Amino acid sequence: MVNINEYQLVKDCLKQKPKAQRQLYELYAQNMLGVCYRYTKSTNDAEDILQDGFVKVFSRLKQYKHEGELGAWIRRIMVNTAINFLKRNRKYQDEMFFTEQTLHPVTDDDPAVILQTKQLADLIRQLPQGYQVVFNLFAIEGYSHVEIGQVLGISDSTSRSQYARARALLIRWINETSAKQKNENYAGK
Repeated sequence: MVNINEYQLVKDCLKQKPKAQRQLYELYAQNMLGVCYRYTKSTNDAEDILQDGFVKVFSRLKQYKHEGELGAWIRRIMVNTAINFLKRNRKYQDEMFFTEQTLHPVTDDDPAVILQTKQLADLIRQLPQGYQVVFNLFAIEGYSHVEIGQVLGISDSTSRSQYARARALLIRWINETSAKQKNENYAGK
């Protein structure tokens, strides 16, 4: 079900009303900046992606059919814009290599420590770029490995491998963080 205000906002944006465009931007910019930031290594790059993404949102708004949430539609544009940015930008291209190597199995055991969202986001951002992109697309955006393969131009098995490696690294880092916190708590007693 489409929110009447959202419907009117889109309609006004399509009529090129600056107030409506500004309102749409302000409504979604902060959340979408977070989406963009997950794929980059700098705030400046994330802001560039956000701006490019909103240019695309406004130019493609007539394609939005009011089926599903507007925010989800915008998010998909931002993710695609971020991926295209990474593919175009030399400093990210060098880190976006994918190998077909097999991995040691990763356990399904959950780490013993519960991290705050910001701590986990910081760990994800420390992943090598290729791992980070695949992890974000699969675990956060909900893409399938087949879709990831199509978007990144890799095989779905490479996507699975990159995800498994990212997950293994995150589990190791979380366990190390947990051990460090336990040692600090023990030393403080």
